[in-house]
Amino acid sequence: MSEWDERKRSGNAQPMKELVDKLMTAYQLKGKLVEIEVLNKWEDMMGKAVATRTTNLQIRQGVLIIALNSSVMRDELLHGKQIIIQRVNETAGKQIIHDVWFE
Repeated sequence: MSEWDERKRSGNAQPMKELVDKLMTAYQLKGKLVEIEVLNKWEDMMGKAVATRTTNLQIRQGVLIIALNSSVMRDELLHGKQIIIQRVNETAGKQIIHDVWFE
């Protein structure tokens, strides 16, 4: 009988969610998953006008890097950096960024 069969019989089988959580913690992927989820909500956070002018988004070492195809939009967002930081962190449910840079 395999170890898995023994664990299953003895009631020691762990739910899949627990195993996935342990793997994500071990490989330090939980933070990256939160970042990806937040970046996927960019349009919801900032609106369609900003989202359509955004060509690239990434988070590196707590800095949100935004590439835009509009210099006018870049200037407007530059003045609202604190609002962007607040919205991103609120969406994440914790502080994941502390600054915003524009490319």
